[in-house]
Amino acid sequence: MANGGGGGGSSGGGGGGGGGSSLRMSSNIHANHLSLDASSSSSSSSSSSSSVHEPKMDALIIPVTMEVPCDSRGQRMWWAFLASSMVTFFGGLFIILLWRTLKYLWTVCCHCGGKTKEAQKINNGSSQADGTLKPVDEKEEAVAAEVGWMTSVKDWAGVMISAQTLTGRVLVVLVFALSIGALVIYFIDSSNPIESCQNFYKDFTLQIDMAFNVFFLLYFGLRFIAANDKLWFWLEVNSVVDFFTVPPVFVSVYLNRSWLGLRFLRALRLIQFSEILQFLNILKTSNSIKLVNLLSIFISTWLTAAGFIHLVENSGDPWENFQNNQALTYWECVYLLMVTMSTVGYGDVYAKTTLGRLFMVFFILGGLAMFASYVPEIIELIGNRKKYGGSYSAVSGRKHIVVCGHITLESVSNFLKDFLHKDRDDVNVEIVFLHNISPNLELEALFKRHFTQVEFYQGSVLNPHDLARVKIESADACLILANKYCADPDAEDASNIMRVISIKNYHPKIRIITQMLQYHNKAHLLNIPSWNWKEGDDAICLAELKLGFIAQSCLAQGLSTMLANLFSMRSFIKIEEDTWQKYYLEGVSNEMYTEYLSSAFVGLSFPTVCELCFVKLKLLMIAIEYKSANRESRILINPGNHLKIQEGTLGFFIASDAKEVKRAFFYCKACHDDITDPKRIKKCGCKRPKMSIYKRMRRACCFDCGRSERDCSCMSGRVRGNMDTLGRDFPLSSVSVNDCSTSFRAFEDEQPSTLSPKKKQRNGGMRNSPSSSPKLMRHDPLLIPGNDQIDNMDSNVKKYDSTGMFHWCAPKEIEKVILTRSEAAMTVLSGHVVVCIFGDVSSALIGLRNLVMPLRASNFHYHELKHIVFVGSIEYLKREWETLHNFPKVSILPGTPLSRADLRAVNINLCDMCVILSANQNNIDDTSLQDKECILASLNIKSMQFDDSIGVLQANSQGFTPPGMDRSSPDNSPVHGMLRQPSITTGVNIPIITELVNDTNVQFLDQDDDDDPDTELYLTQPFACGTAFAVSVLDSLMSATYFNDNILTLIRTLVTGGATPELEALIAEENALRGGYSTPQTLANRDRCRVAQLALLDGPFADLGDGGCYGDLFCKALKTYNMLCFGIYRLRDAHLSTPSQCTKRYVITNPPYEFELVPTDLIFCLMQFDHNAGQSRASLSHSSHSSQSSSKKSSSIHSIPSTANRPNRPKSRESRDKQKYVQEERL
Repeated sequence: MANGGGGGGSSGGGGGGGGGSSLRMSSNIHANHLSLDASSSSSSSSSSSSSVHEPKMDALIIPVTMEVPCDSRGQRMWWAFLASSMVTFFGGLFIILLWRTLKYLWTVCCHCGGKTKEAQKINNGSSQADGTLKPVDEKEEAVAAEVGWMTSVKDWAGVMISAQTLTGRVLVVLVFALSIGALVIYFIDSSNPIESCQNFYKDFTLQIDMAFNVFFLLYFGLRFIAANDKLWFWLEVNSVVDFFTVPPVFVSVYLNRSWLGLRFLRALRLIQFSEILQFLNILKTSNSIKLVNLLSIFISTWLTAAGFIHLVENSGDPWENFQNNQALTYWECVYLLMVTMSTVGYGDVYAKTTLGRLFMVFFILGGLAMFASYVPEIIELIGNRKKYGGSYSAVSGRKHIVVCGHITLESVSNFLKDFLHKDRDDVNVEIVFLHNISPNLELEALFKRHFTQVEFYQGSVLNPHDLARVKIESADACLILANKYCADPDAEDASNIMRVISIKNYHPKIRIITQMLQYHNKAHLLNIPSWNWKEGDDAICLAELKLGFIAQSCLAQGLSTMLANLFSMRSFIKIEEDTWQKYYLEGVSNEMYTEYLSSAFVGLSFPTVCELCFVKLKLLMIAIEYKSANRESRILINPGNHLKIQEGTLGFFIASDAKEVKRAFFYCKACHDDITDPKRIKKCGCKRPKMSIYKRMRRACCFDCGRSERDCSCMSGRVRGNMDTLGRDFPLSSVSVNDCSTSFRAFEDEQPSTLSPKKKQRNGGMRNSPSSSPKLMRHDPLLIPGNDQIDNMDSNVKKYDSTGMFHWCAPKEIEKVILTRSEAAMTVLSGHVVVCIFGDVSSALIGLRNLVMPLRASNFHYHELKHIVFVGSIEYLKREWETLHNFPKVSILPGTPLSRADLRAVNINLCDMCVILSANQNNIDDTSLQDKECILASLNIKSMQFDDSIGVLQANSQGFTPPGMDRSSPDNSPVHGMLRQPSITTGVNIPIITELVNDTNVQFLDQDDDDDPDTELYLTQPFACGTAFAVSVLDSLMSATYFNDNILTLIRTLVTGGATPELEALIAEENALRGGYSTPQTLANRDRCRVAQLALLDGPFADLGDGGCYGDLFCKALKTYNMLCFGIYRLRDAHLSTPSQCTKRYVITNPPYEFELVPTDLIFCLMQFDHNAGQSRASLSHSSHSSQSSSKKSSSIHSIPSTANRPNRPKSRESRDKQKYVQEERL
């Protein structure tokens, strides 16, 4: 037995040691066996072959040492280690089962005895009727106390091992960490023999392993106490691991030897890795938890199986006396298990022992199944991980914005093209896109092309975790894009409102710019407490702006194209040929910019500064940001000569790039007065004082007067523009405070404006007196000429809404404005607006109020309002009527825009504009067919023919009398020379503007153009001519608003007729305009400019129309009438030498000073409100309108006499007389 043990030991030891000569190897138990039984082994050899090969094997594998053996008998003690684990496991299992059996028997016996006692209690119940209490048994009380103590200990142990408390989490994590540490020690010891002699006091790894296992033993005791079912606890995987790893350590200390044994079972602790990560709040998503679970189970099974193969292959089979072993390292066994589990099986490493091969048979069955199921699932989970699931890392010194909402290739490309345009200053802003759907390949390629400034993250703004990932709290702004082509606009708006709520809830101070589709949904944003438009929050309502642009085209055809090009960043495209595209594209390269004005402009009037900027700086200034006395800022468009420029005034300019606008800030009169090349105007070396001479003298004067600077009027505004001269002629030290007012007045009389050739101010016949304040002159309604007459006229009639921004009338029932076809034909409509609308009872509302409001702005006189006739489905118009019933001069013709009879009934050939809209565009999936109704209606109108006899009525109608023109006194109006169009005999010459959804469909509007289908919308002829408008051009407003929120305010002021945030809040409350009595404050709101078109064919500017310069026209209109010109609407073939019959026009934005004019040009201009124009007519028109408000319809021009006597429409004699008088006055 000793010989057999020694032989097996030598083989196993040689395989495990690998021929090493270390100190630990020198004490190998197998070498001791060899030294004790060397003689008997050599004499008992039975064959020559064995006697030859055995010394060779001993020489190669077994190290020879003469050290004292740790076991004098030289036996292997692996069975002692294994027996300790087996005895512990089966002994404990036997005790648990015995305890359960005894407990069961005790329970059964007690149950039977309890029934007997119960029967006795029932039988003896009568004897206890006297109420005396039976004494409690002392033994029962002791048992109850004992149970309570055990329960408390059990609860305490449960709390200690659970992860519900901090102590429990720390303990669980510590146990797992120590288990991994024990596994690492096993990896280190696996390079040693399977069984070796070790001194506990000298072996450091054994001491560490002993400490770990003591801790595991204590933790095992806590788990055992806390376990409800002790039997199941005993059979748990973690318990089995402890059974086969903890007891052998104590045996090892006792025997002074180590057996590698089953310590590899510690790898099974890796299964709990996902639980530990969940306790630490690292794993939060289901996919990550599942992925870690699969990986931990796969790896722990793999390592555990490799440990078993390593044990049996290095030890050999017991029934073979451990002689068939082979030397394999642990990592070679790991490799063997992987190639076996994957069914590759290279054959370079394989199992030789019977135990190893038997294990491999069963492992292939389970391992192959696990490999085939786990690995694909792991790869799928890793592949499905969000590619864009990281977090944004903010760059120091660089701002970033978050863009979310409708993220598609089209919306992102349009946004980036405008946001990152080269005409802007260096955009040091990083764009972070956040969307819950990963980008497709095209969008991903777009992001890669802009990788230096664009990042994409997958997530939702409704999730606070995703908002934290993109650092929304440090973002400069958040932009929300809307889907303009969705079938349900209200649902899309609701989604964007929820995004705003989520973002504002996470960070209330973040600036948000969002797109909205429907105007009435903007009111919901006001319900968000942290929404504040004063802090930069803006809602870009696409329906409001789209219809506002179209409405302005009804007043000045082509204006929609010009405005759309102004806030869109377009690169300059140079064309050498003398074609209409050359001049159009030169204007397209202009954009809207803002810049603070130089202090050299302080004290000058707005027209003076505007003229200086245009002539000298080659800049067109159209508006300023004016700060009132209470420091509230307002944007004033062409405010006229009443207003003087203040220090730090912000100007709005039209220029080709941002660098040009810097000239307005750098301009210095002393340094740049004689410079003719505007490119040389750069920052000069002049030292600009913190407080000008004017401010210091004014402050001294006001201190002496005892009044504030705002109220003091001892110094007129003109002095501020000439402070350099004043500083030379009147030194500050030599001017007394008492004489400052007199000195300023004398100086003002001696020093006229340097740019204005005339001293006389055109202010309705009034000249600014030196003692009047220039600030109050413009904004005090009592100082506005003609206001006293307006205030006294019909003071008891509500003619305007409560804000004074729009004309208003009492609500009318829709039946009173409906026209039949015969009634419309009997009414001679001229100069009106025909709105062709496609829609039905199920169509989404497009918000026709936004189309009507600009046409009913109060800066028009009542007689200047164009009559609006809607042609469309009455079911649809009934749904829109609630928002239209407060506007005057509105009629409805039930029908269809595709019916020529309906179009002829409303005299479409005599209209000023025909608008074609559709509410059914987004209900069609095919984008090419979305605009089919609008295109068919446009082609239908253009193919119509008309009789020229109608020209007699046209020539006598006011429809072609320009607004503000009085034929009796043509010189009183600057626009009396507006071009009268010839009578229209074909539908091609009817002014039409068509709304499109799909940009590419613009090619179908004009059959005679040569536009390529792939041409961008702004390069096509219909868009350049102002006959087509698409909502996609409004995408540029997002980036324009971010860079300058005043741009959106300016655009809304221009196109909406004066809608303000206060008005939106009022509409949100009542969903309708509210009428109000005229007060000086509300009437003052009428005093704002409007867009008009100036004709050069005749009138005061006719001399400039034939070969004159645009710059001369600009200066003359500005000086004479305070009219600000900013573009030309020119015939398409005006550049041709031969006359052309084509009546199409195109837009030229901000032409240069030397641009040559032609007589047929129409000039876009910003016209001042004329208080005196047509007051008598306005008075009579309002009176007539108020008397006719209850009639079914009111003609905008004049009616055939028989219409006044239609059945069921009686009118009083006084009403008829007033109407007749108004008609005669208009004629």
